[in-house]
Formats: sequence, structure tokens, C-alpha cells
Amino acid sequence: FEWAGVLEGVEHLTQKASAFCAGEKGEGKKGKPLCFKNSLFHRVIPGFMMQGGDFTNGDGTGGESIYGPQFNDEKFVDQHTGRGQLSMANCGPNTNSSQFFITFGPAPHLDGKHVVFGEVVEGQDVLDEVEDVETDKSNDRPKQDVQIVDCGEVKC
Repeated sequence: FEWAGVLEGVEHLTQKASAFCAGEKGEGKKGKPLCFKNSLFHRVIPGFMMQGGDFTNGDGTGGESIYGPQFNDEKFVDQHTGRGQLSMANCGPNTNSSQFFITFGPAPHLDGKHVVFGEVVEGQDVLDEVEDVETDKSNDRPKQDVQIVDCGEVKC
């Protein structure tokens, strides 16, 4: 799928996500490339979201930002109003790393807790396919790999 991140007020977050797509920041503190390429979506909840970006452990327990382990929230400008919104996954205020999620529908309970930084502009069919993947109900982990096989930045 293709996403766009041009939301006013979260420009730095959009730049961070673009840097992970392009893989232009070298290696992180754990010695892994700071890039989403070959990383997994470790959590899929139909009707809610798919979560990925843990390029260090691949299971939702890791992740790292281009500035170190975590970074602070930016402005909560946009709301989780529909399908295909990209938002930062975290475990509380100012605990963002590389993990993110893509919504399968509205999620207003996340407004003010998770920063929306982009939206899927092409590839809704991919979201449909991922949403239909069978998961382990105990942890929402897909029973087959859902992987970002390649990524980069498109410049016009």
C-alpha cells in the first residue's frame, strides 16, 4: 500500500516515518537497520487495526526511534475517524518508538492518546486482505507472516 503523511502539526513525525521507509538513518542502538523493510505486522484485530513497526524483535516488545528508544508525542491534530489512518502505537504518554498501526475503521477511543500521522492513499485492498488473515485469538498475532517486504520514499 502507499501512504501519505502531510498532516499539519505532525511534520516531524511524518519525517521520522519517511526516514524508516527510506532506511536512510543507518543502524539503531541494537545494531539493526532503522528501516521497516522485512518487518512484521505482529498484531491484527479485524474491525480495529493492524500493528507493526517492531523491527528489533518482531513481536511487539521492541522498537526504536531514529533518536533513541522513545520520543515524545507531537500534537494530537487529527482523529481516528476511519479506515486507513496511520497512527503511533505507544504504551502511554511520550513513549513512541517505531511501532505504528493502521486502522480498519473509526477508533475514537484512541483520540488524544495516539498521534495520527498519515493515511493510506492507495492499497485499500491490501488492508482488506490483512484484515481477513487468521490470528491467534490469545494475542492477535497473525498465523501467517504479514510482512513489509519492501519500502521506500516516492519523491515527485
